[in-house]
Amino acid sequence: MCGICGEITFDGSPASPHITERMTDCLVPRGPDSGGMLNRGRVSFGHRRLKIIDLSDKAEQPMVDSELGLSIAFNGCIYNYPELREELQGMGYRFFSHGDTEVILKAYHAWGLDFVQRFNGMFAFAIHERDSGRVILGRDRFGIKPLYLAEQGKRLFFASSLPALVATGEVDTTIDPVALQFYMSFHAVVPAPYTMLKGVRKLPPATLRVIEKDGASRDIQFWKLNYGGSAEDAERPFEEWRDMVLDELRRAVKRRMVADVPVGVLLSGGVDSSVIVGLLAEQGQKGLKTFSIGFEEANGEKGDEFVYSDLIAERFETDHARMMIPSADMLEALPATIRAQSEPMVSYDNVGFYLLSREVARHVKVVQSGQGADEVFAGYHWYPKLTNSNDPVEDYANAFFDRSNTVMRQHVAPHWHADRDEVRAFVENHFAMPGADDPVDKALRLDANVMLVDDPVKRVDNMTMAWGLEARVPFLDYELAELAARIPSRHHLAHGGKGVLKEASRKVIPSEVIDRPKGYFPVPALKYIQGPTLDMVRDSLTSQKARERGLFNQDYLDRLFADPTSAITPLRGSELWQVALLEMWLQQHDL
Repeated sequence: MCGICGEITFDGSPASPHITERMTDCLVPRGPDSGGMLNRGRVSFGHRRLKIIDLSDKAEQPMVDSELGLSIAFNGCIYNYPELREELQGMGYRFFSHGDTEVILKAYHAWGLDFVQRFNGMFAFAIHERDSGRVILGRDRFGIKPLYLAEQGKRLFFASSLPALVATGEVDTTIDPVALQFYMSFHAVVPAPYTMLKGVRKLPPATLRVIEKDGASRDIQFWKLNYGGSAEDAERPFEEWRDMVLDELRRAVKRRMVADVPVGVLLSGGVDSSVIVGLLAEQGQKGLKTFSIGFEEANGEKGDEFVYSDLIAERFETDHARMMIPSADMLEALPATIRAQSEPMVSYDNVGFYLLSREVARHVKVVQSGQGADEVFAGYHWYPKLTNSNDPVEDYANAFFDRSNTVMRQHVAPHWHADRDEVRAFVENHFAMPGADDPVDKALRLDANVMLVDDPVKRVDNMTMAWGLEARVPFLDYELAELAARIPSRHHLAHGGKGVLKEASRKVIPSEVIDRPKGYFPVPALKYIQGPTLDMVRDSLTSQKARERGLFNQDYLDRLFADPTSAITPLRGSELWQVALLEMWLQQHDL
């Protein structure tokens, strides 16, 4: 797990090592163990390293294979690299290191652009061919690892974080009205290629970008998650799906233990993280380190789920640590939490992940986490509403959208309005694509390929990597996801949602955890904004910078200030927190 960056020029001019150095310096938290740069005329790569696999200097990056004429900057982990290495050795390739980075280089040389199909893992990389000058950028199937891009004339910059690109001083930092509309209406999910800034884009998941020496480029989508199985799948008994899922999940969890350092688990107390702990115990893990966090209650809403995380920790005899965060400490950590976000993310549990990661990083460098299960196995409340829907787009919008385009235009100042309802058009186009006929499957496909990437997955990456902590997400093992996509929606929706996963989990963990109400990282003080939290968001939204920017209509802000708890979105989010978070993010990054 690391941070990567670089510059490529297309007019014969040399890339600037000074700019690459500035980007690399921004990525130090992602890779605190070591760093390096490679300058090859028109191409410059930077890298910050978090040592997880092959802790020796032989695995330092950027890595150069002079014999093959290839160089790479890589962020992530290829879980099946030992098997690929053995196969490549059988083909005659010789290795000078023992990690996964060199395996990527050899795999590319051996199999060309098809090499990425063989990887089971999370990754973002840049590969440079010495002889042709070609550069290959790539991002994993679920976009677990980020890759931001900025084109400026005959130059292309790339980096693992958006702020690293801003540090070049070469990108357009004007707010993109289309991205703003997504942020305000699509629950802060801004899908690729957009970001909040006009001058910064992101490579879509499951994509290779092949960039020639003259700047000509093409994108290759190397994977697609389609829904709806065969006729045989439609008739397969529930119990068979349950057992198939459990077997595949076992493999996914086991794969993510590959490391030369200890691996822990972020234990929320929900089904998803609990079953990971149970499966690791089943596989013989002793003294597994697990970690939980809680917050003070507010407005009568409890802020922790320790009763369930304690139950799992005791059942499987883990080395468990739990943190209770006073509201004052949470408030103090918010600026740094927001600064750690590559893009503005409205979910309350950002600060929970941030503070938990700070503590966890003192004990381990790698954790497994339960993100992705709700999107892959249908755990959200809007999926049942789509069963037999006559208008899936409308029903999905009513459940998921924070506000309609009409209402959004009343909240956002006219200068920032997009030309059309981009969010509605995006969902309509996505639902109309072939590969998912059932309305529930349409929503699952959208959430797994888009919402998941730019909300939970990005959140976990940003908050853990702020402390040099690698998070692995077994529910996003692509083979497990492909299996889940074949399961008929009636089985997914059984038992109140996540039916197949719940019944598979019942074979591993106590029923008390499975049959409990659905939980999340609760941070009540950010949902019911009052006292010092209200003072903080009001100060941000009434500051001179906010007034000069003029994002929101003043009468809308005045209504929010007067009664912060009255404006709650369909997904139980605070409208005041949403608008304040965006302004605070812009200010934290001096945009």
